[in-house]
Amino acid sequence: MRESAAERHDRLLELVREQGSARVSDLAGRLGVSPVTVRRDVEALAERGLLDRVHGSVSWPQSAAAAGGTGSSAGSGGPVLGLLAPSATYYFAEVIRGAHEAAAEAGARLILRISDYRPEQDRARTKGLLASGAEGLLIAPGWQGAGDQAAYGDWMAELPVPAVLLEREPAPGSALDDLDRVCSDHRHGVLLAVRHLVGLGHGAPLLVARADSPTALAVRAGYDEALGALGLEQPRPVIGSVPAELDRGRFEEAVRAVQEAVVSGGVTAALVHNDVDAIHLVQRLAELGVRVPEDLALVAYDDEVAALADTPLTAVAPPKRQVGRHGTRLLVERLGTEPRGLEPGRHLALLPRLHVRASCGAGALP
Repeated sequence: MRESAAERHDRLLELVREQGSARVSDLAGRLGVSPVTVRRDVEALAERGLLDRVHGSVSWPQSAAAAGGTGSSAGSGGPVLGLLAPSATYYFAEVIRGAHEAAAEAGARLILRISDYRPEQDRARTKGLLASGAEGLLIAPGWQGAGDQAAYGDWMAELPVPAVLLEREPAPGSALDDLDRVCSDHRHGVLLAVRHLVGLGHGAPLLVARADSPTALAVRAGYDEALGALGLEQPRPVIGSVPAELDRGRFEEAVRAVQEAVVSGGVTAALVHNDVDAIHLVQRLAELGVRVPEDLALVAYDDEVAALADTPLTAVAPPKRQVGRHGTRLLVERLGTEPRGLEPGRHLALLPRLHVRASCGAGALP
């Protein structure tokens, strides 16, 4: 795979930080690119205040060296914070927005790297953030499966700067369990949905959910816990959901399974993760003669676009922006604590809310 400009910039910054200064020609050889490319990269990085240029060579900024090599944000004197996120769209757009707001309020500079849900790239992306001068890190690893932490996560326990995990809960007792973290309590979110549907007179709802992200896995686990807490029996096995645009055949299988569960009379309510899948599901069910909410009361999970459906969807809304805000505030507080290591670590769980709309048949709350 061809190296991106951002990845090359990260490597260039790391080389200069390690050496203190370097000639452009030497950097070209180390990076395996032309001197013209390096000069262009250096100009871009110098404009951002990440490097100093001096007669054919570059050096680590004097402002960063004076601050102990941390690269404080120009003019503000505040800390530089690095944020690693698996995506800048959908769910994590709000997390990033909250982090940016809190960083600005604290006089800090926020640097962003995106992993595109490739957990094998998380470490390299984080090294890039450190090379850019990050003094503390907000990390939402690109984990998708249950084994990704063990395969790609142990390095985070050895980070040289304070770090806060966002929307990720490591395995209990693992090295990463000692890190600060701020997460949405998805189990509580599922309980809100199940309790709401049962309160409307339905039996235990059917769960239609993905299995390709930590949120999806937490929703599945929360479903089992919610049924147990409310003394309910699972009406059908969980129906695995996949995006319609990625695998139309498997999506159709899921739709037909929901249709059969409703037509047979055994199911009158469902919880669907996520919003986009729920909208596609409702549209396809209507084509098959199953109406929401008349035949099936439905609650979506995520509340990104649920309100925009033809029949606005009741949805569980994780506090995404607040996760970013609280994580950033915690990190800034960590950076300002001297001596470090004396304050206890924190695991902060933020509670989702249920936004009631037309799809569950209850009508919107006043």
